[in-house]
Amino acid sequence: MSKLQLKRPIVFFDLETTGLDVVKDRIVEIALLKVHPDGTEETLHTLVNPGMPIPKTSTAVHGISDADVADKPTFEEVGKRVVAFIENCDLGGYNCNRFDVPLLAEELQRVGTPVDFSHRKVVDVQVIYYKQEPRTLTAAYQYYTNKPLDGAHSADVDTMATYEVLKGQLEMYSDLPCDVESLSDYTKQMDTVDLGGRMVYDESGTPCFNFGKYKGQPVVEVLRKDSGYFGWMMNGDFPRDTKMHLQKLMIEAERK
Repeated sequence: MSKLQLKRPIVFFDLETTGLDVVKDRIVEIALLKVHPDGTEETLHTLVNPGMPIPKTSTAVHGISDADVADKPTFEEVGKRVVAFIENCDLGGYNCNRFDVPLLAEELQRVGTPVDFSHRKVVDVQVIYYKQEPRTLTAAYQYYTNKPLDGAHSADVDTMATYEVLKGQLEMYSDLPCDVESLSDYTKQMDTVDLGGRMVYDESGTPCFNFGKYKGQPVVEVLRKDSGYFGWMMNGDFPRDTKMHLQKLMIEAERK
């Protein structure tokens, strides 16, 4: 039986949102579970007023309506608490590489409390599950804990379930690494420059575009020959994190 090995705290978290667009949609519920190396746990959970109507299609998924968040704090009010809670922590979640981490980073930048996630290890429990037993979180919880998951799509329930699933995976798979750094590498789907994966590192470590007409081409080279592409991206609906990294690479391009 294997147990999770921690060198520093890890925060499992889940977001419920107004939709699936990392740039345009907003958080309506956030739950965080901090697990310390000694096994002690801390939680932070709150509903959030997104400052925009919650589509009925989203309410149908997570059950949170406009009335539920009318008197709740905005993310501007919640952001600093979140930043303090995750300080010096690695992160864990279910499908967090593709959605939760990029959206959280976007929201934190939007409200003026940006966090550099590049130095944090991220363990995506969904990737472990899909590599081992392709299913949903509800099925994963049932499979690894032998218990039904009541209250799925509630951020606090999903957060706790994610941690329980990871513990079950560590117990079941003897070949699975137990430390966060190795788990992060195991669940990483690509070596991305930005959280949204618009730019990735190639085999030589060079940042390259991962979309559009310049896909596969080095970012710095593209910016040197087509500076208008930089303006197009900076004015487009790309996440703030992507734009931040693009600006850094533009500075590098101008120096060469």
